[in-house]
Amino acid sequence: MSKKLDIPIWETLEKYIAANRAESIIKLFDQTSPAETARSIANLSEESRERLLTLLDPDKAASLLHSIPDEQAADIIEKISVEEAAAIIDQMPADEQADILSDIKSEEAEAILDAMPADDASVTRQIMEYPPDTAGGIMIKQYLAYSDQANCGEIINDLQTNQEKYTDYEVQYAYIVSGTNRLSGVLKMRDLLLAKKNTPVQTLMIRKPQQVNVHTSLDDLIQIIEDNTYIGMPVTDNKKRLLGVVLRTRVMEASTHRAEISLLKFSGITQGEEFRSMPLLQRTFRRLSWLSINIVLNVIAASVIAFYQDTLSAVIALAVFLPIISDMSGCSGNQSVAVSIRELTIGLVKPSEILRVLKKEIGIGLLNGMILGILLGLVAFLWQNNLYLGIVIGGALAANTIVSISLGSTIPMILRSLKIDPALASSPVLTTITDMCGFFFTLYFATIALKYIS
Repeated sequence: MSKKLDIPIWETLEKYIAANRAESIIKLFDQTSPAETARSIANLSEESRERLLTLLDPDKAASLLHSIPDEQAADIIEKISVEEAAAIIDQMPADEQADILSDIKSEEAEAILDAMPADDASVTRQIMEYPPDTAGGIMIKQYLAYSDQANCGEIINDLQTNQEKYTDYEVQYAYIVSGTNRLSGVLKMRDLLLAKKNTPVQTLMIRKPQQVNVHTSLDDLIQIIEDNTYIGMPVTDNKKRLLGVVLRTRVMEASTHRAEISLLKFSGITQGEEFRSMPLLQRTFRRLSWLSINIVLNVIAASVIAFYQDTLSAVIALAVFLPIISDMSGCSGNQSVAVSIRELTIGLVKPSEILRVLKKEIGIGLLNGMILGILLGLVAFLWQNNLYLGIVIGGALAANTIVSISLGSTIPMILRSLKIDPALASSPVLTTITDMCGFFFTLYFATIALKYIS
């Protein structure tokens, strides 16, 4: 007797949604991991995803959105009514609200904010004012702050009175501020709990704590958390007034997300994150925007072949090696692109250091070009038993490898200095140039040695 196959979770979920069984849906998600929850939602039909959110209580729906990528969550939120969306978004922390609303059209995001309680919407708007790759863009607004005139007993009483409110707060530290909300110090919870109730916080707090400006870049934040073991850092404005707290985990999440977006751009997905749960036409146009440009660039590269078509007709064997030379050189160049983009991202190099970087890469280009050229030239010689053909093919690959590695290291730096995203433009620019140069070197060298290889 054959064993009955397990029914996929999303099929069960579809049935529960169709039957309006909200409690069964909650129980189902309680038994699944966050990854399985995200996968199940991604496999639902568009109509079922929308229906799912409206079936659940706003707090449950908000928890559900927390387990899926922000852009996917934003896509679902856009499809439901403003009132329902506002009720769900309002159950989220302000930083998560800002992340999701930033991925929604500005008019719709503003309508959702208008439908939320004014105080909550005001906090979210403050976060959305800052770029997502700055301290202001990733800071949280749920933190403990007390007057520098308070004593330990007053703070403990407040914690006990508002324990339900503070359940989701990061409570390892409390931040001490002056009457103008200027950051005065940081108070460890351990020191607070062990102190006598009448002890002034000013005697316990850590003065002049590490703090970051609201405009501090993600690159600088990454460097700070790599150099220190802080769980979180206070975020202040230019007047040292406390605005929020940036958590170590949030910095790491932002860094990972940026790396994922860079990888997508490098691969030609230029319009943000893409999921297979998105509408077909939306995904199609997102990809076409990059592919259509590549058609033009490839036509330009191929024009070199047309210029040397007589040489190519005389030595058909060259047609076998043209794609190998362009592909091998492209791979070498993309390695340099990846290193340059990473070093630019983490701040190890600046666009102004282009000559220093070029000197470092030329050595690799010479060695790799020589080794790869000898190997491919040897293949050409053994195949056609023609030493001159081997020299032409090997020399073309060597020369193009030097060019591609040199360009791969410098193109990202040039683009960054021009305020263009290196991850977006480096690959197509490099591919076009290396293809053109690869075709040129091969056919030009072959033209010179034509009487020896034809």
